Formats: sequence, structure tokens, C-alpha cells
Amino acid sequence: MKHCSLLLFLSVMMVIGSCKKDEPIETNKFGKISFQFAHKVNGLALVTDTLIYVNAAGNEYLVNEVQYFISDVILHNSDGSDFMINQDGGIHYVDTDIPSTFSWAVTTDIPVGNYSSVSFTFGISEAKNQSNMFPNPPERDMFWPEFLGGGYHYMKLNGKWLDTLSQVTPFNFHLGIGQIYAHDVINVDSITGFVQNYFTVTVPNSSFAINENQTTSMELIMNIESWFDTPHVWDFNYWGGSIMQNQQAMQTAKENGADVFTIGTIQ
Repeated sequence: MKHCSLLLFLSVMMVIGSCKKDEPIETNKFGKISFQFAHKVNGLALVTDTLIYVNAAGNEYLVNEVQYFISDVILHNSDGSDFMINQDGGIHYVDTDIPSTFSWAVTTDIPVGNYSSVSFTFGISEAKNQSNMFPNPPERDMFWPEFLGGGYHYMKLNGKWLDTLSQVTPFNFHLGIGQIYAHDVINVDSITGFVQNYFTVTVPNSSFAINENQTTSMELIMNIESWFDTPHVWDFNYWGGSIMQNQQAMQTAKENGADVFTIGTIQ
């Protein structure tokens, strides 16, 4: 009798085990995301090469072009998990002279879910910002001089302003690696260290959903006036036309960059 009970028990367990093996395994569900980049001044589309803008310091200025990198984009899920986009090394280049760079179609599968926000690095992190990693233009032409720290510019925002003599004067509002100089002597031979000026941007009101087999399109807007307005009022007559090799100026620009990006349409 005991042997019969044991055999019956083993038979039942085998049936249960075989049923579990035959049950379909639930597959994860994925969608896609793409980013569209827009550039505005005071809520209107950027108009280049035209002296029509005035910043908070009262400087009349124009913008010739804006060129920059964003990297390490992180999608923050409402469940507390994060998803980092690693496509193309996790780096995307945007250039107002090259409309094709305004769109970044991410081919990586993104887990379906509700996401609370998007954040990214403005520029390129120290670990990734290696000289000569871009062999071809236009990215190649963003190189940062080796003697100033190497790697690449985070941004070139080039334009002109009307100075105190009413002369139209060029400015190069460039962000990249900063330098520490012995005794504040601005000379390459007196460099004692370098400062990484990339920074994290958490885009406000950037919640979105990823749906199965669908692509979510998100518009990221660079509000150019904010580079010169908040939290520090930027006066070109004080800072001059070039801020490379001026860490105080780049630190000020970096802090102004925290709220430069906002969300446009999400669909």
C-alpha cells in the first residue's frame, strides 16, 4: 500500500512538473523613443545671423550657430528603475547648421511603462571624453585642445554682440574642460589641474509613456536666452568674447545651463 501511495505521489508530481514546463513564458514588452531638438529664444524659433536679441544685461546680440553634445540619457521609470540609452556610445551631436542632427531615433528597445522624467549629461563625461574618438566632421571639429585638457567641446555657441563702443564684436561662448592656473597666471605652462565642466540636466515636466511596438517622440527645446539670464545675468561687456581658459566664466555658464532645456511636444 505504501509503495502504491509513493508511486501515485511521484506520478502526480511528474504531471505537475510537465505542466509547468509547457506553460508559455511571458515575454517582456518594448517600444521605442526618438528625440527632436529645437532651439528658441524667448519662446520663438531661433533666427540666426540677425542682431535682434537682447539679454538680461541689456546686451544686443545675435547667434551664428549652436553646436553641442548630450550624452548618457537616462529614462527614469515611475517604478524607481532607470534605463540608460547607450546607442552610438550614448552620445548625440546637435548642430543648428545641420538639420539632420535635430532628430535622434533611438533603435534600442525601451521597456514598456510610465516614465517620470528624463535626464542627461550636457557635454561628455570625463570617462567618455577621449581625444580622437570622432575621426570625421562635424563631430571631429568639436575637438578641445590637448594642452587645455583634450577631448571635445561640450558646446560652441557663437555669435556677436554690440559692445560699449557700439561695435559689433564676435563672441565664442564655448564650454569644455577648464583649467587651474598657478597664481592665476593664464599661461599653458602654469596649468596645475583641470576642471570637468559637464553637468546633469533633469528636464522638468518630462514624464511620458512607452507603449508596446510604438515610438514615443519627445521634443527637447534649448532656450538660448537662458544661457545669459538665469541664475546669473551674463554681461558680454564684462566677460568678453571668449571664455575658454577662464574657469570662472565657464562655471557661471555651466550654472546657467541647468534650466536651459524644456520639453516641447510629446507624442
